[in-house]
Amino acid sequence: MVFKRRDKRSMVQIVQHSLYPRGGWGRALYYITHRVRRLPDTPHKIARGVFAGVLTTFTPFYGLHFILAAVVARMLRANMLAALLGTLFGNPLTYVPIGVVSLKTGHFLLGTEFDAEMHTSLVGKFAGAAGDFKDSFIALFTDATADWSGLEQFYHEVFLPYLIGGILPGLVTATAAYYITLPLIKAYQNRRRGRLKQKLARLGKTGVAKADETTGTP
Repeated sequence: MVFKRRDKRSMVQIVQHSLYPRGGWGRALYYITHRVRRLPDTPHKIARGVFAGVLTTFTPFYGLHFILAAVVARMLRANMLAALLGTLFGNPLTYVPIGVVSLKTGHFLLGTEFDAEMHTSLVGKFAGAAGDFKDSFIALFTDATADWSGLEQFYHEVFLPYLIGGILPGLVTATAAYYITLPLIKAYQNRRRGRLKQKLARLGKTGVAKADETTGTP
């Protein structure tokens, strides 16, 4: 296969690189910004794509952020690839702060109580809910008894507050990302356009000089 890795990674290496990319987060951030700047689209569409990607990271739909970002980008007529790159704002370093802020905001808006120790097991709660859903779904087709009580508790204590509470901080962060990205893309594209004009001008002068030498024009 053309895109198949030559060096196969073990499961430990995959987890390790997801938590700490090869070369560090600084290099990963530079790569992402470099890819965003070079996207072939207008600055406004690229910035809207980044907005869509960052916004979706404040939703509790883990594993579906790419799909959500694509849908939001489609609605905003934004750059699709920029939206996908924008979802990388959600990573192992930011998921816990995003989750805590979203949950606190959600419980405040709903008038419910936030469990201060919840953030320490946030990933575990999502994993446990996924496991409960799988077991209860399989039970519908077997002799086992389906128990949805754990999922109901998860919905009211985690999912719903996260979903509602992530809207406001998500909009604020995504808007900030939009206004940071827009001038950077404009400046980069203007600078690149200027370098291209200079290069074409030099090539034009070189072509005229060679033509004069060929014809003997002084």
